[in-house]
Amino acid sequence: MDMLRSAQIAEAGLTDWRKLAQGLHARYVTDGFAAGARFVAAVGEAGDEVGHHPRAAIGDRHVDLELVTAEAIYRADDGTEHVVEWVTQQDVDLARRITDLAADLGLVADPAAVSEVELGLDTTSSATVAPVWAALLTGDAASQGLGSPGDEVRDATGRVPNLWFDDEAAADATQRFHVEVYVAPEVREQRIAAAVAAGGTVADDSQAPGLTVLADQDGNTGVICIDAAAAGLG
Repeated sequence: MDMLRSAQIAEAGLTDWRKLAQGLHARYVTDGFAAGARFVAAVGEAGDEVGHHPRAAIGDRHVDLELVTAEAIYRADDGTEHVVEWVTQQDVDLARRITDLAADLGLVADPAAVSEVELGLDTTSSATVAPVWAALLTGDAASQGLGSPGDEVRDATGRVPNLWFDDEAAADATQRFHVEVYVAPEVREQRIAAAVAAGGTVADDSQAPGLTVLADQDGNTGVICIDAAAAGLG
């Protein structure tokens, strides 16, 4: 199934969901763990009907869901097809069904609360070092390149953050590792302001609003990320 571009996701108008990194994310507020479990059971039944399911995490008073297709098709400019982990139409369709289920159960979405963390490593030899990180993070060599045309390390079960490699930044990198924090577009400015109020600085906003690099007092950097196009922001 073909992956959807960010503009197509924006056109879907999924009010309860936000596109973070590769997937669609939603949080629903519940009255407690048992209520969350009942909701997840209902979501599971809806997923059984179409043969597709979200990743789910039940908290004391919330349920977090992520919809993503493990074998989406990405077509490069030269026509080459790659199997990637990304949003497809089946994710959009199931997101709509889950939204209806939540409404029927009287559950309210909290889309501003969703978040996703990924790791980035600056290196000029990703093919060489990726097997080490695949083994260290997941214990499975097959996690190298999983759901990606590159050497990215991804755990199919979602236990650990994805690790991707940046060859371009490696030449003059003073900090090899950094975190990328994906947030809902409506909380981007608040998250940046909170980091600055805590003593951080904006190190680079040349790619804002999609990417904003923040630095702590020691110069260590992290990135606040949003999918601006999927949010209809350009």
